Amino acid sequence: MSATTSPGRPVASHPDAAGADRHPLRVMALLATLMGFGSISTDLYLPAMPAMARELGAANGALEFTISGYLIGFSLGQLLWGALSDKIGRRLPIAIGILLFIIGSAGCALSDSAAQVIGWRVVQAVGACAGVVLSRAMVRDLFARDRAAQMLSTLIVIMAVAPLIGPLLGGQVLRIASWHWIFWLLVGIGGMTLAALFTVPETLRPEDRDPDAIRHALSRYSQLLADRRILAYAGVGGFFYAGAFAYIAGSPFAYISYYHVPASLYGLLFGAAILGIMIANMVNSRLVARFGSDRLLVLGAALAALAGLLATVAAWTGWGGLAGLAIPLLLFSALNGLIVANSLAGALSAWPDRAGAASALVGAIHYGSGTIGSALVGLFADGTPWGLGLTVGLAGIGALACTRLLPKQAA
Repeated sequence: MSATTSPGRPVASHPDAAGADRHPLRVMALLATLMGFGSISTDLYLPAMPAMARELGAANGALEFTISGYLIGFSLGQLLWGALSDKIGRRLPIAIGILLFIIGSAGCALSDSAAQVIGWRVVQAVGACAGVVLSRAMVRDLFARDRAAQMLSTLIVIMAVAPLIGPLLGGQVLRIASWHWIFWLLVGIGGMTLAALFTVPETLRPEDRDPDAIRHALSRYSQLLADRRILAYAGVGGFFYAGAFAYIAGSPFAYISYYHVPASLYGLLFGAAILGIMIANMVNSRLVARFGSDRLLVLGAALAALAGLLATVAAWTGWGGLAGLAIPLLLFSALNGLIVANSLAGALSAWPDRAGAASALVGAIHYGSGTIGSALVGLFADGTPWGLGLTVGLAGIGALACTRLLPKQAA
């Protein structure tokens, strides 16, 4: 039961919900799928982008806006779903989001111009983010703070399979069919997930819902933004996301164009980063109960700052060649396992009675920061990996600086 508090203040964490205990594998599988929507809806079609550009007659660089447009829709859409879910529960907003995802995916498949794909990708993103942000809120509904961080790490390990198999699966689809069928595959994934959604229980109890969540959404988000704890946790994760998306945007150029890594081997380097994330999340899942999520978050940020500085030096001086740049970048990426789950758990624990709104706000900050990070790589581009190294270095330092704002027990 929730503890009684003064209006507007955090309430006690909920105990594990009975629904999750009765159907643990079913709930975990669904939550992992929902969390993976963001990555699979992009990773699956990455191998098809050149073919899409040729068939659609797109100008150079036009198809890249399908990613930036997706990030914008993904970032802003979360603010809507968080408030709506705090009012009516988690399942119905997720169902509506999945329907939008299906519509957006079908729109992409039927598009005959780059502009149409970009527009439908925004619709797809607004729908996909409902599952991502509300799956995190469902974890917070079901589990107390450190247990929530442990479960988030476990889910991230499971859904990390999506970036590993997404490009490979998309490439196989291209071997037997046109790029349109990649988006039809996403339609099918959305349909199966929608059917599975109604096999698990609602996680937000009626007595914990906020009937004024939508009407007061703007003021609630303003109130959350005024909370130093939210800003600290979201700031650590946000700076990390800026560096992570800088890596995604800049590493193909740095590895393939500058260091002449064959395109076929780039996938192995990308996969190594994903494996690092999975290992770090498993380590976090095992250690969080012993050391606490805050301490592991600070450790992750400190290591991210170190890795970012090493990447900056390697990019500026060329020290160590490809290995000198790739190793710190891989380390930085792997630290997702110590930073993301713990920053989310900390932010959501600050306002457990508004987990939906808090999850949405933090998600918007994270993906908004990722948009900025990927843009900075292009802004700093000079024909060398310098822009990538500098952005990752600044991101690591920023994440570490934000840990100074964490509650004192985190130090």
